[in-house]
Amino acid sequence: MQERTEEQAAYLAMELALRVGELMLAGGESAESVERAVSLFGRALGMPARSEVNVTLSAISVSYLPGHGRPPVTGERTIRRRVPDFTRVVAVDRLVAETERGEMTIEEAAEGLRRIISGPGPYPWWVHAPTLAVLAGAGAVLVGGGFLSALGAFGATLAGDRVAARLGARGVSEFLQTAFAAALAATLAALLVWLDAEVRAGAVIIGVVIALIPGRALVASLQDGIAGDYVTGSIRLIEALYIIAAILSGVGFTIYVAARLGVPISLEHLPLARLTAGSSVIAAGVISAAFAVHVVVPPPWVAPAAVGGMVSWTLFTHLLRQDVAAPAATLLATLVVGLFMTALARYRGVPPIVAVVPCVAPLMPGSLMYRGLLEMTTGHTQTGLVTLIEALSTALALGAGVILGGELLRAIRPVQLTAAQLLSPVARRSRRVRR
Repeated sequence: MQERTEEQAAYLAMELALRVGELMLAGGESAESVERAVSLFGRALGMPARSEVNVTLSAISVSYLPGHGRPPVTGERTIRRRVPDFTRVVAVDRLVAETERGEMTIEEAAEGLRRIISGPGPYPWWVHAPTLAVLAGAGAVLVGGGFLSALGAFGATLAGDRVAARLGARGVSEFLQTAFAAALAATLAALLVWLDAEVRAGAVIIGVVIALIPGRALVASLQDGIAGDYVTGSIRLIEALYIIAAILSGVGFTIYVAARLGVPISLEHLPLARLTAGSSVIAAGVISAAFAVHVVVPPPWVAPAAVGGMVSWTLFTHLLRQDVAAPAATLLATLVVGLFMTALARYRGVPPIVAVVPCVAPLMPGSLMYRGLLEMTTGHTQTGLVTLIEALSTALALGAGVILGGELLRAIRPVQLTAAQLLSPVARRSRRVRR
């Protein structure tokens, strides 16, 4: 009877551990952090120590061999919907830490998970719904657009987001949803140029592009790759590149059709991202704050995100004025911000993604993407391709800088390996780790 009770406890621990992994992975955490959390949580509740945890982009599995001729045991959960929710990630992370310290029984841990799943979010729907539109409006101001440009970007993004939601409800793919939202913004900008309105049409498009670029996916892909989880990192990167391709397709097609119809779209309508005026710095803070609300960070972290966004933009534009290439400037700016915000997150006891990711949102290469498309449309194909490659390099540098900032902090603050670090895939692969 005692043996069967232990087996039941092990099965329940496995079930709860899989649920923890599902919440963290769907909420936006990296594969490495999810694998470590599942292992720590499950083993603290009675899951066998020899259990193996495997995390991919769409599934989490736990398996172990009981031995003595008994059949292997395997459990798996599939991630069907990934919606960033950093508040839930923080709550689950704290639950894992409390369980690891022995402060919770298996029944209390199960009840804690139920509260996290069923609990309301920190923001009402009317605050969360327009965050991408606010981000787009601030993005237009960031590159030199005025109030009307911001209003145009806000309206185009809000309309595109609502229509994309309707398309998603009917089963239309995310690629086509994103392409449509980007095309809608480009159509509005082309209409403004055709009407000869006193609006920087390029700023409208760039604001929408900044809002649509999958910044969290780019950061997570490089985070998984640097951590040694090459399969998940590669899949995340491919997913992000598909979304970027959808943005380029929607904007590029619209600009091409507008040019064929005689709309005078040219490089004259292109704003520059070399501004350090007060309005641009404030816009960078608004972008980071809006993105923080969009990914549902805990409310106390919205203000630090805004400050981090203003710092990252100021560093980036200062480096551009020193004739540093955009990818290198992005890498250095995000590395500095990633270093300090990771330190703050560790001091406050929250996952680093909560503090770091919103701060780099203003550095999304919207200007470079639009410039490349415009150059290709206006007959400068070779130059346009080079600019688009620079935009992609900048996007990858953004993710790399964020992760390298955290890794640099780990290097300059060496600590004795804990049980959590020994469960890390990076630690297990390291030649210097000895069991």
